[in-house]
Amino acid sequence: MTEIKRKGARSTKDIPTEILAQLNRGEIETANLVEWLAVDQKNLLENLLTQNKRTDYLKPVLTKIEHLKKQTVNTINEAIGTGLFEQAIKNKDSDFLTILSNHKADLVRCWATYTIGKNEQLNITETLKQIQPFSADNHFGVREICWLAVRTKIAQNLTKSIEILSKWTTNQDENIRRFTTEATRPRGVWCEHIEELKQNPELALSILEPLKSDKSKYVQDSVGNWLNDASKTQPNFVKELCKHWEQESDTKETKYIIKKALRTINK
Repeated sequence: MTEIKRKGARSTKDIPTEILAQLNRGEIETANLVEWLAVDQKNLLENLLTQNKRTDYLKPVLTKIEHLKKQTVNTINEAIGTGLFEQAIKNKDSDFLTILSNHKADLVRCWATYTIGKNEQLNITETLKQIQPFSADNHFGVREICWLAVRTKIAQNLTKSIEILSKWTTNQDENIRRFTTEATRPRGVWCEHIEELKQNPELALSILEPLKSDKSKYVQDSVGNWLNDASKTQPNFVKELCKHWEQESDTKETKYIIKKALRTINK
């Protein structure tokens, strides 16, 4: 996917009409969070299905959205991704899943991540293998949604997931490295907590250790947030680990992570 060149509007009312129309037609990517939140996902869905001659998929997916207890950007995103996956499976339409995964519009690629996360035929090894390209996506929205899409499966297969993800910590792509901590955060954001990691954060040391002095601030923030999450249930673990890292790794990167990790404890 190509890098985003546009800056994007600072507020919804400042988005040019033609830009919003292009976003809703799936012709361009959103340039920032303001645009991402402004896209009419139902409109985009209808355009996608019309363009790809699959309008019979529309009603079942819209029904899924209507039945949501709470309609937010993320719940609608998940409902559409799940609904499209169900329609593709029902119609043996693997071609459509490929269209979603490679689509120009970032929100359509977000929907594609749920076609992986909701696929019960995939074991955790296959799930993570298929989600990895999305974790390296150039678009921030796809990177955030992709870990949300598979987090439940990660939590259900924690030991195996950590074993796989610990190997990703040496990947050259900082986005893939960041996925390892973001997907396993004990508390996380906009998602269910992983109770096992809240109580036993040491289970994830094989992910955390290799990243303790990562050069990428994107990764550092995620590691710091992971440990800050853990500090709310296991403060002694976090204090001891940070003390150990301080002695073992005298770098500005480690110092930054430690400061972020201890922010709740030091309040």
